[in-house]
Amino acid sequence: MGFTRACALADVEEGKALAVEVDGVELALFRSGDEVFAIFDECSHASIALSEGDVEGCTVECWLHGSRFDVRSGAPLGLPATEPVPVYPVRLESDDVLVDVSQPLTFSR
Repeated sequence: MGFTRACALADVEEGKALAVEVDGVELALFRSGDEVFAIFDECSHASIALSEGDVEGCTVECWLHGSRFDVRSGAPLGLPATEPVPVYPVRLESDDVLVDVSQPLTFSR
Protein backbone atom coordinates (compact mmCIF):
# COMPACT_ATOMS: atom_id res chain seq x y z
CA MET A 1 0.00 0.00 0.00
CA GLY A 2 2.46 2.65 1.13
CA PHE A 3 1.61 6.19 2.06
CA THR A 4 -1.90 7.40 1.23
CA ARG A 5 -3.32 10.91 1.55
CA ALA A 6 -5.40 11.20 4.72
CA CYS A 7 -6.32 14.89 4.63
CA ALA A 8 -5.01 18.40 4.20
CA LEU A 9 -2.55 19.52 6.87
CA ALA A 10 -4.80 22.51 7.63
CA ASP A 11 -7.58 20.08 8.65
CA VAL A 12 -5.54 18.84 11.64
CA GLU A 13 -5.86 21.44 14.38
CA GLU A 14 -3.57 21.60 17.40
CA GLY A 15 -5.36 20.43 20.56
CA LYS A 16 -8.05 18.53 18.65
CA ALA A 17 -8.37 15.09 17.11
CA LEU A 18 -9.45 14.48 13.54
CA ALA A 19 -11.15 11.20 12.60
CA VAL A 20 -10.27 9.93 9.12
CA GLU A 21 -10.39 6.65 7.25
CA VAL A 22 -7.41 5.54 5.20
CA ASP A 23 -7.63 2.36 3.13
CA GLY A 24 -10.42 1.05 5.37
CA VAL A 25 -8.60 1.79 8.66
CA GLU A 26 -10.21 4.23 11.12
CA LEU A 27 -7.58 6.68 12.38
CA ALA A 28 -7.36 9.60 14.76
CA LEU A 29 -4.89 12.31 13.72
CA PHE A 30 -3.26 14.73 16.14
CA ARG A 31 -1.04 17.76 15.59
CA SER A 32 1.75 18.98 17.82
CA GLY A 33 3.59 21.92 16.29
CA ASP A 34 4.97 20.81 12.94
CA GLU A 35 4.31 17.10 13.59
CA VAL A 36 1.22 14.99 12.96
CA PHE A 37 0.59 11.63 14.62
CA ALA A 38 -1.81 8.88 13.57
CA ILE A 39 -3.24 6.22 15.90
CA PHE A 40 -5.92 3.59 15.53
CA ASP A 41 -9.17 5.34 16.42
CA GLU A 42 -10.32 2.90 19.08
CA CYS A 43 -9.56 2.71 22.79
CA SER A 44 -7.91 -0.61 23.62
CA HIS A 45 -10.04 -0.86 26.74
CA ALA A 46 -13.60 -0.29 25.54
CA SER A 47 -13.77 0.09 21.74
CA ILE A 48 -14.62 3.80 21.90
CA ALA A 49 -13.44 6.31 19.28
CA LEU A 50 -10.40 8.12 20.66
CA SER A 51 -11.04 10.95 18.21
CA GLU A 52 -13.97 11.91 20.45
CA GLY A 53 -11.71 12.22 23.51
CA ASP A 54 -10.00 15.17 25.15
CA VAL A 55 -6.59 16.14 23.78
CA GLU A 56 -3.90 17.72 25.92
CA GLY A 57 -0.44 18.08 24.45
CA CYS A 58 0.51 14.66 23.08
CA THR A 59 -2.10 12.72 25.04
CA VAL A 60 -5.69 11.79 24.35
CA GLU A 61 -8.17 10.71 27.01
CA CYS A 62 -11.02 8.34 26.18
CA TRP A 63 -14.26 10.03 27.18
CA LEU A 64 -15.93 6.86 28.49
CA HIS A 65 -13.61 5.53 31.21
CA GLY A 66 -10.72 8.01 31.23
CA SER A 67 -7.98 5.85 29.71
CA ARG A 68 -5.16 8.05 28.41
CA PHE A 69 -2.78 7.34 25.53
CA ASP A 70 0.40 8.94 24.20
CA VAL A 71 -0.43 9.79 20.57
CA ARG A 72 3.26 9.51 19.61
CA SER A 73 3.66 5.89 20.72
CA GLY A 74 0.15 4.59 21.40
CA ALA A 75 1.25 3.69 24.93
CA PRO A 76 -1.42 3.65 27.64
CA LEU A 77 -0.75 6.31 30.27
CA GLY A 78 -3.67 5.71 32.59
CA LEU A 79 -5.99 2.95 33.67
CA PRO A 80 -8.23 1.22 32.92
CA ALA A 81 -6.42 0.66 29.58
CA THR A 82 -3.35 -1.54 29.84
CA GLU A 83 -2.80 -2.31 26.14
CA PRO A 84 -1.35 0.15 23.61
CA VAL A 85 -3.13 1.25 20.45
CA PRO A 86 -1.37 0.93 17.08
CA VAL A 87 0.34 4.00 15.67
CA TYR A 88 1.00 4.56 11.98
CA PRO A 89 3.84 6.27 10.12
CA VAL A 90 2.97 9.79 8.95
CA ARG A 91 4.63 11.85 6.24
CA LEU A 92 3.89 15.46 5.35
CA GLU A 93 4.08 16.44 1.69
CA SER A 94 3.31 20.02 0.74
CA ASP A 95 -0.03 20.69 2.40
CA ASP A 96 -1.06 17.04 2.72
CA VAL A 97 -0.91 14.45 5.49
CA LEU A 98 -0.03 10.96 4.26
CA VAL A 99 -0.31 7.82 6.40
CA ASP A 100 0.94 4.28 5.83
CA VAL A 101 -1.63 1.92 7.36
CA SER A 102 0.16 -1.19 6.07
CA GLN A 103 2.86 -0.95 8.76
CA PRO A 104 1.26 -0.31 12.17
CA LEU A 105 3.70 0.12 15.02
CA THR A 106 2.93 -1.02 18.55
CA PHE A 107 4.56 0.23 21.71
CA SER A 108 6.41 -2.44 23.64
CA ARG A 109 7.28 -2.21 27.32
